[in-house]
Amino acid sequence: MENMHLPPKIFACSQSLDLAHKIAKEYGAELGDVKLSKFSDGEFQPAFEESVRGRRVFIIGSTFPNADNLMEMLLMLDGAKRASARHITAVIPYFGWARQDRKDKPRVAIGAKLVANLLQSAGATRVMTMDLHADQIQGFFEKPVDHLFASTIFLPYIESLGLDDITIASPDMGGSKRAYAYSKYLKSDVVICYKQREKANEVSTMELIGKVKGKNVILVDDMVDTAGTLTKAADLMMERGAKSVRAITTHPILSGNAYERIDNSALTELIVSDTIPLKSSSSKIKVVSCAPLFAEVMHKVQDNTSISDKFII
Repeated sequence: MENMHLPPKIFACSQSLDLAHKIAKEYGAELGDVKLSKFSDGEFQPAFEESVRGRRVFIIGSTFPNADNLMEMLLMLDGAKRASARHITAVIPYFGWARQDRKDKPRVAIGAKLVANLLQSAGATRVMTMDLHADQIQGFFEKPVDHLFASTIFLPYIESLGLDDITIASPDMGGSKRAYAYSKYLKSDVVICYKQREKANEVSTMELIGKVKGKNVILVDDMVDTAGTLTKAADLMMERGAKSVRAITTHPILSGNAYERIDNSALTELIVSDTIPLKSSSSKIKVVSCAPLFAEVMHKVQDNTSISDKFII
């Protein structure tokens, strides 16, 4: 029973080392020692350089592509399990492969379910993540899932801007639930962008449902990939008479020409969290850290106390 009261150990996958350092500092602990050995063909092997026997272990790592990031998380979970850790929490700020949450056409995989199975088989006894692309992914797990909302960190930032005439917007129909939640908290109107795609990552047409004239618009989404939808929506809203357009997106994937599109767009500001490290810098991108939120929830998990007060909306 002595081990029940020992402090947890926090480890980081290499892709999320900077964020893990911030989370550990906020938690009031040091990151555990992990050595990553690499073979000449690209294979790698993480090894815990300290005992985790009987301890609660938090392993921090976002699973954005390439697949090595997911594989490193799986290997570390398996290593902790085989080293007799008591509880193993996979802290995955950005849960990759989440856009494959259903069969949207014949003969395709449900990648999010596959990843859930892999994480549990590898040894995760709990999963902690933020702003899943689809809420139902929580149901893909047989283990507890702490699904945190980035609104907890973004809403205080919105309020600090002191904007009047705010309107919350969703860049597509699928994000309308998130937009309505923000608008309810801020007591603002909602605008929905209706878009059609001819192929993935490429919007062919877009139209607005609602009015933006004279409004400070804030687009809300869970992720920004190529930034095609966001920048097209921002440009359209400014054409329709908006005072300003900002965007809040939790996970800054920012692939392809995303940075160039953002810099050349009508967006005043793109506000993101640090679940994924930025590949480049931009004067228009503002990063709000999710480290304090994860650290606080990790404390509550360790102390077996409720985390319900962390859900603003």
